[in-house]
Amino acid sequence: MAQQYMPQQKTRTALVLFLKGVATPLLLYFDNPQAVYLEMKQLMKNPSPVLVEKEANGPVKKIAFVSTQISGVVLQDEVYV
Repeated sequence: MAQQYMPQQKTRTALVLFLKGVATPLLLYFDNPQAVYLEMKQLMKNPSPVLVEKEANGPVKKIAFVSTQISGVVLQDEVYV
């Protein structure tokens, strides 16, 4: 019987950011996504607007937005080869 080759699967965590007025969510990759997630949750609780600039890894390199435009934030695990 032939043995099947199963490539090593890796998992990375992405931050999914939902902004008001933007049709699609933004998928962002960071070195420490959990820390950015907690920071975004804190910004959502603050009623005063703050300009947020983040440098990410991946297709989107840099993003800037006002904190009051955040409508949701989620961490998503992705499997890749």
